[in-house]
Amino acid sequence: MIYCHIDILNVSFGLPRKEDGKKRVLEQSQLLDVLEARILQLQSDVVVDVQHAKVQFVNAHSSGKVKVASDRDPKSTPSDIPKSGKTVAKGASDPKPSRWMEKLTNEKKNLKKWQHKKKDHLQKSLGQTVSQLTSLSNPERLQEDNGEIESGETQQNIRSYLEACVFAGHIEKAHRFLLSQHRLMKRRRPLNTDIYNIMIRVWAKKGALNQIGRVFIMLEDAGLKPNLGSYCYALECMGRNPDCSPKTIIRCLNQMEEDGLSVDDVFSQCSFREDERDMVLKAMHIVEPDYQPRLSMTTDGCSLPLVEDFYKQRADHRYPKLDFSQMDLQERFKRQLSIEEASTITIDSVEASKPITKNMARMRQLLADQRAQWQKILLQALRESKMILANTNTKDYRLNLYPYLCLLEDKDYVDIMIQSIANMSPSGESLKVLAKDLGNRVYTKYCVRQKHQNQILEKLGNIYNAYTELLAKDTKEFGLLPREHWCQLEKEQSSGPTLEGGETNWLYSVTLELGTYMVDLMVKSLKISGDILNPAYDKKLIPILYHMYAFRSTRQIGFIKPHPILTQIQQEAMETKLTFDSYVMPMLCPPVPWSSIKFGAYLLTPTKLMRTVEGATQHDTLLEKCQTLHPVLDSLNQLGNCAWKINKPLLDIIISIFNDRGSDKLDIPPPLSEAPKMPHFNPQDPTLTSSEKAHLKREAVNARRKYSEMYSLRMSSLYKLSIANHMRDEIFWFPHSMDFRGRTYPCPPYFNHLGSDVARAILVFAEGKPLGPKGLDWLKIHLVNLTGLKKRESLQGRLEYANTIMEDILDAADNPLNGNKWWMNADEPWQALACCTEIANAVRSPDPTQFISHFPVHQDGSCNGLQHYAALGRDVIGATSVNLMPCEVPQDVYSGVAQQVEEFRARDAASGMKIAQVLEGFISRKVVKQTVMTVVYGVTRYGGRLQIEKRLKEIDEFPKEHVWDASHYLVRLVFSGLKEMFTGTREIQDWLTESARLISKSGHTVEWLTPLGLPVVQPYRRTRHQVVTGLNCLMTSHDWNTVKQKNAFPPNFIHSLDSTHMMLTALHCYSAGLTFVSVHDCFWTHALTVDTMNKVCREQFVNLHSQPILKELSKFLLEKYCDGPLSEGTHIKL
Repeated sequence: MIYCHIDILNVSFGLPRKEDGKKRVLEQSQLLDVLEARILQLQSDVVVDVQHAKVQFVNAHSSGKVKVASDRDPKSTPSDIPKSGKTVAKGASDPKPSRWMEKLTNEKKNLKKWQHKKKDHLQKSLGQTVSQLTSLSNPERLQEDNGEIESGETQQNIRSYLEACVFAGHIEKAHRFLLSQHRLMKRRRPLNTDIYNIMIRVWAKKGALNQIGRVFIMLEDAGLKPNLGSYCYALECMGRNPDCSPKTIIRCLNQMEEDGLSVDDVFSQCSFREDERDMVLKAMHIVEPDYQPRLSMTTDGCSLPLVEDFYKQRADHRYPKLDFSQMDLQERFKRQLSIEEASTITIDSVEASKPITKNMARMRQLLADQRAQWQKILLQALRESKMILANTNTKDYRLNLYPYLCLLEDKDYVDIMIQSIANMSPSGESLKVLAKDLGNRVYTKYCVRQKHQNQILEKLGNIYNAYTELLAKDTKEFGLLPREHWCQLEKEQSSGPTLEGGETNWLYSVTLELGTYMVDLMVKSLKISGDILNPAYDKKLIPILYHMYAFRSTRQIGFIKPHPILTQIQQEAMETKLTFDSYVMPMLCPPVPWSSIKFGAYLLTPTKLMRTVEGATQHDTLLEKCQTLHPVLDSLNQLGNCAWKINKPLLDIIISIFNDRGSDKLDIPPPLSEAPKMPHFNPQDPTLTSSEKAHLKREAVNARRKYSEMYSLRMSSLYKLSIANHMRDEIFWFPHSMDFRGRTYPCPPYFNHLGSDVARAILVFAEGKPLGPKGLDWLKIHLVNLTGLKKRESLQGRLEYANTIMEDILDAADNPLNGNKWWMNADEPWQALACCTEIANAVRSPDPTQFISHFPVHQDGSCNGLQHYAALGRDVIGATSVNLMPCEVPQDVYSGVAQQVEEFRARDAASGMKIAQVLEGFISRKVVKQTVMTVVYGVTRYGGRLQIEKRLKEIDEFPKEHVWDASHYLVRLVFSGLKEMFTGTREIQDWLTESARLISKSGHTVEWLTPLGLPVVQPYRRTRHQVVTGLNCLMTSHDWNTVKQKNAFPPNFIHSLDSTHMMLTALHCYSAGLTFVSVHDCFWTHALTVDTMNKVCREQFVNLHSQPILKELSKFLLEKYCDGPLSEGTHIKL
């Protein structure tokens, strides 16, 4: 039996209770939340319409320390809200919350009485229950784990601060800071050897061996030992110092040997900048003239059972080449490098083709003049604020923003701020989101400047130019994967700086604080004349941005909103240029292959291998410890090496509709001129009744919401189409990264093949391949799949149907907008139209088998989440319904569930149930599909009911008064039908959920390893008490969200299996010479190679599920979370 520590305050979460008791405390707690939120709102009656001249919780100019209130911070009291002295709207009166305060006080008293009454019962039950609870971890280990996370974040914070000081040239400031941290034991505790090494490295550059000696003494005083980096920089200093005695170098080498370190390790494991490596080698040659580093050759194989043969048996591998010469690829590298060095790129908007009116020209000139003025104002304000920060007498051990404001030229900060104003939505932006974006832009530019300073550009160019030999069509064949070849080239060209510089990532709190400081500058400094659009005698300057508060549920959120005058100018100007960060654009050359968790994708732009929740750092820690990531990296490289181009004829059609009036049916958003007009009324109008006023208010809110939605959709399409139009004559690539479950995503956010129907339709493979004997048939089958018809038909049946509608196919290709337009009714209309055009071109060619096709053909999974569950549980009936078993015709699980639900309904209708009778004729595949698809990913009955309700509302004939009852009834039938069809699925889900509940209740996050060795950790935390108070207070909270940890484990585990299957398929398709990309469970390739890809896909699914997945998962969880033998009741049957 394993015991756990239980806090009396939290025991209610682990003890059984009567439902009425749970309901009572929940209702009272919710009521208290609402009352408290209402009081906050009354105390800040300014929430929506009050204008402020500054961000209320920023006080950056005095000390550089910023306090940011979290969205859910209960401490965001009225002190964060403007007081009487601040600028308020006309007519605003003092809030009078006495009635609400009285109600809140009474409710708190009632809740305390109820809790006190229950306390005795809880204490009595505690003794009986504690012996029955299964402990997954002891409190000491939990405290240690949390301490490690906090210590790691503190170290990262200190390292990034010191590196910023050093980069900005503030050496004395960095030195004083380290000394102040070292002197006091409580501040010294988080320091590690790598932090001291930052200063050792600085003194090494200056040849100050005596200073390095002092830092070594500090290390010893702190109870730390020098590591490879320490000795590396000491040897570098000796190499720079012409007067250094050989005896000094020998003593250093002897000390290294005593510590179990070797010089060879220095050269193979340390990161070098500029000429550091040469200086270390120079020091070695003083005492050993013939010395040459012996670099350890790490094996490129992998011992994981799933891929061991893939890496060892390569005789039949045929890695594909790109359809480019080596010189062409090298030229593309230079173009991409210049874009990333600039950090931003300006392109033409697709709206530029519209004729310029007199008013548009006037507004554009007005906006240009204002921006020029704003740049001067911001430049002056930034310099003044930096001067104040530099001269502020702060204690040496306190961190502040000043070094972070000196990393770039002042003009760079100003340009970043001006760009954010141009991209801001008329409805405003969350302060947190805006601050994060500004901070991230600074960090990106800083990283690019670091790489310049470290002199890696020349070496990067040399290695990339040699790397193109692997990819180019006019070079010899290699038996290496891109990662292997890149690593080999790095070892061959080991002199000079290392490409992976070892710089520290900024914590989320640092990024957020720096961004908030910049927002504060903008809000305080930028103004515009109030009569700029209607000149008058009384000129008054007003801020162009203002800070407001709004409530989302009980959360108070800060927004930065542009003034309506600025919004009007921007909209009427309809500017013809769009400015993006360079990483938004696809790459003009093949991405740098991922060779480690910190290096890959773009040439200079920093890219995270794993996307995580902001502020989460445990993923990086796990990845750094992982030694089995080669298959994951290789699969990402394979996906990124696929070259793309634009389907120009289709893009022109889409742009013409976009610049006309859009089309809701074709998923092209209309212009904002089509938005509903905002109703205006006087709330004080005595002729309006209270109900009429309430109705008008609702209409105004709905119109505002609709406008905001239309703006968001319109701008998303504008960005997507403008980027596509900019790339219309280019070949390009999408570098890939992944989320914490291993699901892969292209790095460019706006335009990629994971996008909407429009984005997918205008993308085709850059390389064309002949259709071959079966390629045309696959194009026709793919077209039928895109229409959404013939779901229950065999492939042959779909092919026959395609042949019967050939006239329609050719009509769509010839007259897409003026023919019979049947393609517009397809599930994916734009992809269907693109496929019609490809089929028409093929059949009209002299020999369709020799027709060169660039068109991607998709093979989509049959509810692949259920496929994984059926395979895990060896569920034959469930496997049959999702096409894991041989069948004459493809099975459609959605239609199967719909049919079963209809049988249940007919039975209930016959017994006289009214709602079952109302639903007659309305149960279809479409009604149940989304719920069936998402059940496997953890959707609840509540969520399923909302999905079904939405589908029923889309049916015009269905009586709307019965939607509520019908959705409740149908979701119950869908869940019952799935339970009968997939018996093993629910049992596995329940086991996963219960395991996660026990783990999270013990205070841990849920972790596991995928079959490819990728470590996964769920990042869900409660952020209610998450606060930032300057750089010293880290924005982290280790109060894990127990409910989310529990409910998310089953779907996330299945997602991780799904990504594993995709990666295996990607690797084996690459070794077979196929072009392969994926949209999660939907795999794409040329029509010629569909059969080969299907074969690989099936083989790897069998290969994956031949592993003891659940057994290995159980073993991992027991080893990680349990400190002793399991009690009898906790054994799990697998």
